[in-house]
Amino acid sequence: MTTVRDAVFELLRARGVTTVFGNPGSTELPFLRDFPDDFRYVLGLQEAVAVGMADGHAQATGTTALVNLHTAPGVGNAMGAVVNAAANHTPMVITAGQQVRAMMTMEALLTNVDATTLP
Repeated sequence: MTTVRDAVFELLRARGVTTVFGNPGSTELPFLRDFPDDFRYVLGLQEAVAVGMADGHAQATGTTALVNLHTAPGVGNAMGAVVNAAANHTPMVITAGQQVRAMMTMEALLTNVDATTLP
């Protein structure tokens, strides 16, 4: 049976998106576990840097950039670079990890209570 993770990687391959930029934390580890050999992960040491690198990559190559950020605080750290990429009309997909489901009801630090409106 195909998992959601496998289906996502297949979709990305079909669209020619095999470079991922990011600044991972513990919640992103399942995404990085057994990372496909035909994908490349570019590590940014801070979320805004990861988005900036993805922005430059997308503009230089004419392709869509994929950025994976570390939960809600990571999205917050990246917002200046996200605004810049939007102003550049950069084709970019940004994903972010989420707090472990059992801790979300306690609104633990990494929880993104309203993920669609935070950015």
